[in-house]
Amino acid sequence: SKFLNDKWMIKNGFLNDIQEHKPWWWNIKVQKLNLSAPLILLPEVSCQKAIEILQEKGYDQAPVVAESGLILGMVTLSNTLTSVLAGNAQFSDPVTKVIYDQFSKIGLEDSLGKLSCILENDHFAIVVHEQMQFNGNGSSFMKQMVFGVVTAMDLLTFVSRNDKK
Repeated sequence: SKFLNDKWMIKNGFLNDIQEHKPWWWNIKVQKLNLSAPLILLPEVSCQKAIEILQEKGYDQAPVVAESGLILGMVTLSNTLTSVLAGNAQFSDPVTKVIYDQFSKIGLEDSLGKLSCILENDHFAIVVHEQMQFNGNGSSFMKQMVFGVVTAMDLLTFVSRNDKK
């Protein structure tokens, strides 16, 4: 049934959007949101330290990224606190014990329309940028770099500030 759902098809890149009455912002690229650089946590950060960092810096969530650049998931302040208080995690446990590993990624060149479809079901999307990297022997590979985290509030703020009406 997913394949009969246009929004699922758009979100997963199988279908270009066919909505006829698109809002003015629908085809604008994600890069126009001017997102600030995200706070990134390494997997060995403890739950205690993650809570302290998120509170101190004023963030609700942060991507957890391995030193290799692999995106492992997202940690949220509320989920970390809930897990520790419920006894499912200890303050000393690594933050990987409380991460969400189900998350959506979106590129800087993707449209705000695609982002809107993602945010209908997800609280956030990780904005990634593909970058070519070369090894010492000259071989190359593509690496995804975390460029930001975008929420429905970011989209709403952009639309309301730039409303063409």
